[in-house]
Amino acid sequence: MNQPKQIVPAERVDAIKEYYFSRKLRELARLNAEGADIISLGIGGPDRAPSADVIGTLRREVEVEANHSYQSHNGLPELRQAFARWYARYYGVGLNPDNEIQPLIGSKEGILHLSLTFLNPGDGVLVPDPGYPTYSSVSRLVGAEIFTYDLTEEGSWLPDFDALERLPLERIKLMWVNYPHMPTGRRATRETFERLIDFGRRHGIVIAHDNPYSFILNREPQSILQVEGAKDVAVELNSLSKSHNMAGWRVAMAASNPTFISWILKVKSNIDSGQFKPLMLAAAKALEAGDDWYDDLYDVYAERRTIAEDIMRELGCTFDPQQRGMFLWGRVPDDVPSGEWLADELFYKARVFITPGFIFGRNGERYVRISLCAKPAKLRESLERIRNYNTDNKNK
Repeated sequence: MNQPKQIVPAERVDAIKEYYFSRKLRELARLNAEGADIISLGIGGPDRAPSADVIGTLRREVEVEANHSYQSHNGLPELRQAFARWYARYYGVGLNPDNEIQPLIGSKEGILHLSLTFLNPGDGVLVPDPGYPTYSSVSRLVGAEIFTYDLTEEGSWLPDFDALERLPLERIKLMWVNYPHMPTGRRATRETFERLIDFGRRHGIVIAHDNPYSFILNREPQSILQVEGAKDVAVELNSLSKSHNMAGWRVAMAASNPTFISWILKVKSNIDSGQFKPLMLAAAKALEAGDDWYDDLYDVYAERRTIAEDIMRELGCTFDPQQRGMFLWGRVPDDVPSGEWLADELFYKARVFITPGFIFGRNGERYVRISLCAKPAKLRESLERIRNYNTDNKNK
């Protein structure tokens, strides 16, 4: 019998790795199934439910027979209108719901759609270091050339515009920006947003602002679209995952000028078949939440943040108390080999999973990140386990 010809994947598959959390959470699940009882303070997945009104809307609309058919690729008018009211109320940004908003199946999907929309193979894309790993992996999938730009603690985790100007900007089409920044929790200044828009306009670079954390431990949510003329050159992604405890629902949006939105829709309409109507109606209900919802959200994460700060201190890590978002980012002590070493020590010996900063880029190698997406009791138990780990190490 003739030997079958070997089948190999596309080159783009070799250009990426399986997502870190996909691998690590699989290992965590295996060890916990064996009785390890590891507490996860790793991924940023809200552990609370959406409001009762949101769940009630979904339950009611699911019972309507006509709601189970395909929906329009640009989403329900009710959802786009709700997004527009939300932006007007909390960001002070006017958006036309007919042509300046595109609902998405999560903002992670939006990263792919924007990359497919604006990047040809070989085009340059600016990716922050440290930054969300998906910016880089999706850029590789579409065949773009990645130019990382450094964010450092010494530079307050903000772009160095002088350094940006020295890059081969004629080759660069898209720049990824994310404030409040993940993983460092740094808020942008108004001046930073203004300089980003000016930078994009002068060089013909699309500024893609990924904005899912603006309501977490933050009473003054920001949007890059607050800058005059921003829609001419910027696209903002936003999401209900963190702000409304709807991570598994996969509801997000892109906002920009009508031309950019029409291009994104052209790509998206060839990839999916729209979202579930009851889910979109429930999402629209979520966007009607009043100030009390966001006040409660703030209080929940503030309590958890206090315990996370105690954990960082127990680890000897330093951190900026002005951080925002649902994580706490800390620098490991000088006598610790790396953030990865510390995270592995805690994972295997203290039975606490925290995230090593290296997965966000070279500039994150001496940092770790703690997620606030765990109940206070679990955070306190994690603190106690780490104290015991430290005591055991001192006694050796």
